[in-house]
Amino acid sequence: MSLTHLAIIPDGNRRWARSKGLPEFFGHNYAAEKTLPKLLEKVRALNIKYFTFWAMSSENLVKRSPDELKNLFKLLEKMLDLKKQDFIKHRTHFNVIGNITQLPDRIQEKIDELKKATKDFSDYYFTLAINYGGRDEIVRAVNKFLQETQGKQLITKEILSQHLDTAGMPDPDLIIRTGKEKRVSGFMLWQSEYSEYYFSNKFFPDFNEQDLTDAVVDFNNRQRRLGR
Repeated sequence: MSLTHLAIIPDGNRRWARSKGLPEFFGHNYAAEKTLPKLLEKVRALNIKYFTFWAMSSENLVKRSPDELKNLFKLLEKMLDLKKQDFIKHRTHFNVIGNITQLPDRIQEKIDELKKATKDFSDYYFTLAINYGGRDEIVRAVNKFLQETQGKQLITKEILSQHLDTAGMPDPDLIIRTGKEKRVSGFMLWQSEYSEYYFSNKFFPDFNEQDLTDAVVDFNNRQRRLGR
């Protein structure tokens, strides 16, 4: 069974840190600096062309403390700088989904720089979901369509898909959620109509390359009917 697009909901960073008696931010730090880079390498080794990673939900932006958000933004800026050469080396097209207009100007600039530096690549596609929520994405897509048409045209499934943040991307084949929770939390609500789900009891910082391989093997052993 072909796996073209893999997405991950990386839950459990703060609980991982607390379980080790560490400040909560250590979990985010370890995930960004240790776990995610290894998974990126494994995704390429498995020849999975599209990889989407949910870095921050729209609820996170509202509900997390100012200090935690400040640390998260510093970590995000650092990651965007560090991954630039890696993405260029592996000809990886970088993209972002979510409402980035609400992010700090410096983060928006870094995102724009990395998108421009990798816009011509098509070997792999890495997408960060930042300030992303599925309902928010659909509302923004509908409002965008209404502004364009001034309400003079009916919307269709195809038109809505073209106005989503993921326009031009294939829907995810497999969505992995770590951290013991078994819910989707609004991630890619429209796009996941026929996605397969894999839930891991591991907190994300402990989710390693073998765990990813196990999830892919499990996916390959399933029979996808896709509405047939």
